[in-house]
Amino acid sequence: MHWQKRGPANTEATLEAAVKRARELQISHMVVASNSGATAKKLSEAAQGLSIVCVTHQVGFAGPGVDEMDAEMRALLKERGVKLLTTTHLLGGVDRALRMKFQGVYPSEIVSSTLRLFGQGVKVCVEISVMALDAGLIPYGREIVAIGGSGSGADSACVIVPAHSHKFFDTVVKEIICMPREK
Repeated sequence: MHWQKRGPANTEATLEAAVKRARELQISHMVVASNSGATAKKLSEAAQGLSIVCVTHQVGFAGPGVDEMDAEMRALLKERGVKLLTTTHLLGGVDRALRMKFQGVYPSEIVSSTLRLFGQGVKVCVEISVMALDAGLIPYGREIVAIGGSGSGADSACVIVPAHSHKFFDTVVKEIICMPREK
């Protein structure tokens, strides 16, 4: 399934397609990128009975000491059983700091740019899946549905069997459920 344009206008349809595919494949774990928590909240309403992990930006991403998800949203998501992961991005972190300080290209940024050939949302799906696995929030060796976007909202969803970060290239993208044609 392809959306004509990328962005948050696709959130509802992306979540619907992702939940439908998870249920068809009897996948019980979903991972969603959501910085404010709004997309995770919508998913928690649509995917009742499924295990949901919400991966947020690290604290400080939007500015020194800034947490993009407020305490009320965190409490609401936890109350709904959503597991929250706020940590350094798998494909950012130290390599990004090196690029910003010394310029140049670093390995994780090459991986990130390669995944973006399929769009920002698909890159995010792969990244958050590995992050959730490394944090022990999803089971090893099982298919999950990951949902990502191109800035805000959701416009991409994939069926993925993530590998731990030290075995990143063993990650398998089994299906791209939906993504925008516009990159």
